[in-house]
Amino acid sequence: MKKITLNKIKEIRKIERVVNANLYVISAITTGILMLTIGVEFFTRGNFPPSQMNVFYVGILLIYSLHKEMLRWMGEKEKERKGEWFLYAWIVFAITLSCINFLSKNHFGVSSNGQPLSTLTELYTTTLEVGAVFIMTRLSKSIRFYFETKGL
Repeated sequence: MKKITLNKIKEIRKIERVVNANLYVISAITTGILMLTIGVEFFTRGNFPPSQMNVFYVGILLIYSLHKEMLRWMGEKEKERKGEWFLYAWIVFAITLSCINFLSKNHFGVSSNGQPLSTLTELYTTTLEVGAVFIMTRLSKSIRFYFETKGL
């Protein structure tokens, strides 16, 4: 079996850092697009159809998060904690739209012809899914820390 040299490991980490930076940019752009489409759907009271990219978005975020965790398990030192900003942004976005809808007496919760809209419910679901991805990565960090402290 061929041994992997320290230089080869460093080269792999360098490549994977670039990949992870690209995945972060893709996740950030996708976050902005999804928030924009949800905002348009919300403020137009359903005059635009739902973007239907929520599951796709969470998948993109999951890929980014898993890749970042893979880097950590490869020994990459944690320098930045950019990923958690996705969770914070979704929480602030959900609270903001909820407050606007509450203060408008559910004006944005129903369409112009009186039909209930699912925009906020879908927003809450996406926010909770982003939270689940965040918790999953925190769990991975805890497991890694456990193994590191036990010398395994």
